[in-house]
Amino acid sequence: MTAKMAASIVEHGEDAFRKLFKFYRRRNPPPDFSEVINFSKPCNDKVFPCVLNSTSLSEDDVSKAGLQPIKDWRAFGLHGYPGFIFISNPFLPGSQQFWVKQCLKSYPQKPNVCNLDMHMSSMETDNIWERSVDAIQRKGSRKREPKTLLEKLRWVTLGYHYDWNSKTYSPEHYTPFPKELHSLSHKVAAACGFSGFDAEAGILNYYRSDSSLGIHVDESELDHTRPLLSYSFGQTAVFLLGGTKREERPTALFMHSGDIMVMSGPSRLRYHAVPCIVPSHTGNLLPPGLCQRLETEIQSEDIIQSVSQEDWEICSWYLQTSRVNVTVRQVLASGQSFPATQTSQMSEEESQLNKKRKSESGYERDT
Repeated sequence: MTAKMAASIVEHGEDAFRKLFKFYRRRNPPPDFSEVINFSKPCNDKVFPCVLNSTSLSEDDVSKAGLQPIKDWRAFGLHGYPGFIFISNPFLPGSQQFWVKQCLKSYPQKPNVCNLDMHMSSMETDNIWERSVDAIQRKGSRKREPKTLLEKLRWVTLGYHYDWNSKTYSPEHYTPFPKELHSLSHKVAAACGFSGFDAEAGILNYYRSDSSLGIHVDESELDHTRPLLSYSFGQTAVFLLGGTKREERPTALFMHSGDIMVMSGPSRLRYHAVPCIVPSHTGNLLPPGLCQRLETEIQSEDIIQSVSQEDWEICSWYLQTSRVNVTVRQVLASGQSFPATQTSQMSEEESQLNKKRKSESGYERDT
């Protein structure tokens, strides 16, 4: 299909979002990406520069989280999407490696929850990284090595753990939110005008080359006045941003490694999806930002720490065909509490089917 054909199938009508989702998800023939907005070299009349709050944090403060000075961030908005902010890779050279290692080695650890817990015991899913390393290192010597737990990982939840069955959070299902990710998110939110942002819940999605994220709205949080932050690492993805109804035509854009999206205000409750991961070009298996080592000397108070060569070999092997996305949310407004009772509206049969589907796919919410 050509770009003109892509435009023609998404005119206003019944579920225009689903039509474009299927267009970019198709494998044969591959989709035409010429209509996808690329913020790394923006030249689209929908895109305009955003002014961030460069005085909200000092250069030293943001550098501790591996971020460039806010005044150097390249931030953009989209006409027709008030409250949407796209920040094109604001990370310092080499610092993405730390966040990748956290996503692959640290965050899947107990007491956090992952898709493997749905059909395996806690002992079997304890220390996913260590249980996978030896097999990954043998991958080159054997043609048919079974998939490791790391390769089977589809999602991880942090803080207030999202319940995929009831689509709710609860105070009973909570573990401490990672301090370093809380600090990073606090700084990004402050730069975008949301001082006091409190990261309380996170969902990590692990995309293999054939993965997608179905059409959905993030509305389970009790406070929608605070933004949703999204961090992308690894292979490039196509992201579709729609309206408040699925009949509205979505806009396609690329998310490259290191890019950050902020969905706030009227854009906080818009439909969105990830129809596909874009194959890397031959001979360029990793994005440039992931091939760099830290250039600055690590200080004891820094959040960012250097990644060992052994750990990075595993991370880089994984990311040659994969992408990790981290979404961070504030669940409750300041001083707000959970309702006294939170009950699921689904029948037991629906709940079990949903649980089985989530454990198998991890992210196909609606395709």
